[in-house]
Amino acid sequence: MSPTKVSKRILKSLFYIWVGLFASDAFSQEQKPNVILVMTDDQGIGDLACHGNPWIKTPNIDKFYKQAVRMTDFHVSPMCTPTRAALMTGRYPVNNGTWATYKGRDALAEGALTMADVFKQNGYKTAMFGKWHLGDNYPSRPTDSGFDVAVHHKAGGVGELSDYWGNSYNDDVYYVNNEPQQFSGYCTDVWFQEAMQFMDKNKGAPFFLYLPTNAPHSPFIVDEKYAAPYQHLVGNKIVGAEFYGMITNIDENFGKLEAYLKEKKLADNTILIYMTDNGSGGGVSPDGKLGFNKGFRGKKGQRTEGGHRVPFFIRWKDGKIRGGKDLNELTAHVDLIPTLAGLCKLEIPKEMKLDGVDFSPVLKKEGKLEDDRTVFVHNRQDWRTPYDTDQMAILTEKWRLVNGKELYDIEADKHQDTDVAAANKEVVEQLLAKNKLFLEGAKIGFEYQEFPVSIIGSENQNEIKLTIQHAIGEDGGIWKPEQVASGMKNRNNTHPIKVEKAGKYKISCMRWPKECPGPILGVPEKNPKNLYEYKPMHPEKARIQIANQIKEQEISGDTHSADFIVNLDEGKTMLVTDFIEGDEAFGVYYTYIQYLGSK
Repeated sequence: MSPTKVSKRILKSLFYIWVGLFASDAFSQEQKPNVILVMTDDQGIGDLACHGNPWIKTPNIDKFYKQAVRMTDFHVSPMCTPTRAALMTGRYPVNNGTWATYKGRDALAEGALTMADVFKQNGYKTAMFGKWHLGDNYPSRPTDSGFDVAVHHKAGGVGELSDYWGNSYNDDVYYVNNEPQQFSGYCTDVWFQEAMQFMDKNKGAPFFLYLPTNAPHSPFIVDEKYAAPYQHLVGNKIVGAEFYGMITNIDENFGKLEAYLKEKKLADNTILIYMTDNGSGGGVSPDGKLGFNKGFRGKKGQRTEGGHRVPFFIRWKDGKIRGGKDLNELTAHVDLIPTLAGLCKLEIPKEMKLDGVDFSPVLKKEGKLEDDRTVFVHNRQDWRTPYDTDQMAILTEKWRLVNGKELYDIEADKHQDTDVAAANKEVVEQLLAKNKLFLEGAKIGFEYQEFPVSIIGSENQNEIKLTIQHAIGEDGGIWKPEQVASGMKNRNNTHPIKVEKAGKYKISCMRWPKECPGPILGVPEKNPKNLYEYKPMHPEKARIQIANQIKEQEISGDTHSADFIVNLDEGKTMLVTDFIEGDEAFGVYYTYIQYLGSK
């Protein structure tokens, strides 16, 4: 046989091998399930009709509940940001460094790998629509964290002071891959509509779609037609009609999503999950007498069961995860990455450290979890690290240790009325020993010790915007535009930043955001939607402190911005920005930083 024929045969063989590999890959891609993760905000375990709530109407979610597999002992963190960070990273808040909703501990650490990264690296198209609350600046935005497409509001809620000024749940400006864009309609409707448009545009490749709604988080705003059916129950049976109405609107949108998946023939090979981020925020009164909590005690922010046990419903018809079954294994938010990787046959990056377990064998009836599973609940609404034993909970199948000293047998005492610590001292000691070992590992991590940073001087974001909502300090939280508009003073003033490129920077201290400009000593000309009452303030100076530099500038006339030019070297530092009035210093509301070039 001639060399030419041999070469042709080799090439032909290689071609068929390549075609086979391509076909095999195409086949595997075709078979990979899509994943849609719907997570609502501040909806507790009792805020659903399918969980026994006698007043709320959620027919579409109820129908899904009947078709889904339900993890009945599923836990998150008691607050939204810690839950979101744990969900996205597969690591507990003390391990990923994101344990609060403000004060510098509400953003992912630089380089954090996320659930979206895992899906993207495995050939999935990725998108999120709604509430992120894991960082407003590079490197912690959704598009920095594995999402190809992101349509979201900023900070913790639509209309907060870090969000676009004038947002009010209706006809708002949201960020489309970080660029502001005007939308029409109600926020929840927008998120679901955008999700369906994304699916229309991304046919063929499997997709991971994260749909975290900001509803029913406060402020409780919804069209009256949704709230009206509940008005007669307010003060007698329920806390608020609007909170229930927001959930009814979510239910309506969930029904539209289900109809879309069925129409597009996506329903059978899509893993669809419905869950919530913490205990009820508006459905249960502080004394527990109003609202429905499925027999549990506690709500958002609390360490008793009602603060962190949430609904978790999952359906995948082609994967035989369906049929309206309850599974009682102890599971948690940190389990989602390994579990979805198990279901979708995804490779997890070797450098990704995970705290969770893969409960896909339980879902597929192929195995069970270890009997001694322990789940840790630590978070703290402060820049300081969470307490070791106070404001925490340790969970096992049978026991709940709350605040390091209260012990409850959750199987016998669902409402956690009887503290049995005195009669079970060995159990308390064992759980505390597990907690100590767990925290020893967390405390050596850089995420525990260092603040997440906003990066300046990067090509990924030319100008960053820092707000007092995220500032570190000893004051309470400030997060509403009306607080800024009224001139409420707050001493939180410190921002962790990283200088990526040495050079000259402009730091601009402002009272009003750039989208609604106004003088520091005056008020803006525009008042979008007439939402706020503007009041002037009278600071005499602005002051910044950064990288061993302190600079002050007097404020006068119609100055919109106190601008400082500084030379900065590469590295991490803290920026402190203050307005000064007499002997009083208080944090600057809006600070913008822009790279101007080399020194």
